[in-house]
Amino acid sequence: MVISLAYNGMVFAHDDPIVRNRALQAALILPLLPGLPLFVYFSFKLRELAEVNRKLGIIAATDGLTRCLNRSAFTTLVETKLEHMFAAGLQMHGAFLIVDADNFKTINDRFGHQNGDEALSIIAQAIRSSVRAGDSVGRIGGEEFGIFLPAVDRYAAEIVAERLRNAVSQAIFTVDGQLYPLSVSVGGVVFDDQTQFELLYKMADERLYTAKGEGRNCVRIAGSDGRNEGLAMV
Repeated sequence: MVISLAYNGMVFAHDDPIVRNRALQAALILPLLPGLPLFVYFSFKLRELAEVNRKLGIIAATDGLTRCLNRSAFTTLVETKLEHMFAAGLQMHGAFLIVDADNFKTINDRFGHQNGDEALSIIAQAIRSSVRAGDSVGRIGGEEFGIFLPAVDRYAAEIVAERLRNAVSQAIFTVDGQLYPLSVSVGGVVFDDQTQFELLYKMADERLYTAKGEGRNCVRIAGSDGRNEGLAMV
């Protein structure tokens, strides 16, 4: 349109004003006839492409079975949140939990992998329904989940951990009409200073090992110094 207006303005610069105005109007209208539909069409296609890319991004970051974040996406998200909290000068405190399905190999061996997948989906749903808005849940292993809880102390972290442990124990999992109980063990660590994902994972994994060794279906949460362990809640 700009080129057309400039060109007609130069060509008809010395003509009658009426002719010049009509030429300028033509220079404005003619490009619109094909241009406007094309603009609308390509805008619509760009919106479609953006939506497809958004959905592909979600698929790439999501575990297909449990609909939680996959390990890579979850790790990146937690690292990003920790960096943002530190860079923004926010008070760095929160908790990291590892949730592991108890005796899951027995479920797979006894009922088959298809039923094992169903049990894992039920556990994941119970976990997702038990956390708060703003918490992050990822599948970080075969039957292992990670949960990042920003802005919580140990008491609040224990409440969330116990809530999800109880939700799993009350979940209904049946095989051939028979009810089979599910349970999880939870290990966690609370932090109140700058930290990294690897350290949180290591300390939470140690608490999980303790929970497994003390009978499973319980919660163990420690402070960032490894002490002040939470009580078992069965």
